[in-house]
Amino acid sequence: MKVIVTGATGFIGQHLVRKLLQNGHQVIAVARNLNRAKEFEWFDVVDFIQADLHLNYGPAIEGLDGGDALIHLAWPGLPNYQGNFHIFQNLKSDLVFLKASIESGISHLVVAGTCLEYGLQSGALTEDMGTNPITPYGFAKDSLRKSLQFYQKEYGFTLQWMRLFYMYGEGQNPKSLLSQLDMAIDEKRQSFDMSIGTQLRDYLPIEAISERICTALENPTINGVINCSSGSPISVLDLVRRRCQERGSDIHLNLGHFPLPEYEPFEFWGIPAKLNSLSI
Repeated sequence: MKVIVTGATGFIGQHLVRKLLQNGHQVIAVARNLNRAKEFEWFDVVDFIQADLHLNYGPAIEGLDGGDALIHLAWPGLPNYQGNFHIFQNLKSDLVFLKASIESGISHLVVAGTCLEYGLQSGALTEDMGTNPITPYGFAKDSLRKSLQFYQKEYGFTLQWMRLFYMYGEGQNPKSLLSQLDMAIDEKRQSFDMSIGTQLRDYLPIEAISERICTALENPTINGVINCSSGSPISVLDLVRRRCQERGSDIHLNLGHFPLPEYEPFEFWGIPAKLNSLSI
């Protein structure tokens, strides 16, 4: 397939481009920073388009010509989930770009969603559950999905909404939990400040996230909301302890230093029923 990937140099994008190439797809990578794109080993084997989709998406639309699918990952401003720019800038810009993409002839969209669309619903979260976001980021993503579903009635394209949960791996934001832990270990600090750690989350390594997105792309019979998750909750404390063991570190964990985020339930994880139906 000829696949266009926006946000190609981001945390997910850099790994997904690699996975798509491994699976034999032709990739058109779209990102804002040319120099950053050149740092990746895949740069010379993709067609690269430098574009800021919020300022001028024209070059990206031109690159869609003859494309089989568009994987839209680009979304600036994370991990700030509370900023209203998600609604008044990102949502608005994405609607314009994706509308133009559909009207240009793209018939298969794969778009990154978020578990924050569920809001404070707890426990096992299924793909057919209603949404109730309480953050601007979750609201913006949920609104984008619902808008695209309305547009499907007019254009009949395939929409695979990859509802992402938590992930970790190479290229992760330096402010993320495991990145901060790795930094503390590397700097030989005596202790690591964290939350109480007993909250349950759904984590996957970034390679597994990329594999799931690629699998969905290659199986368009599964569509709509697709939970990109493990289905197996793990406590944040167990995740941290596992990383310490992998690193051979006995750093002291200062539990309860940080409060739990008010925008997340204490326990939640995603049930990936559609991906499981493919025996992934």
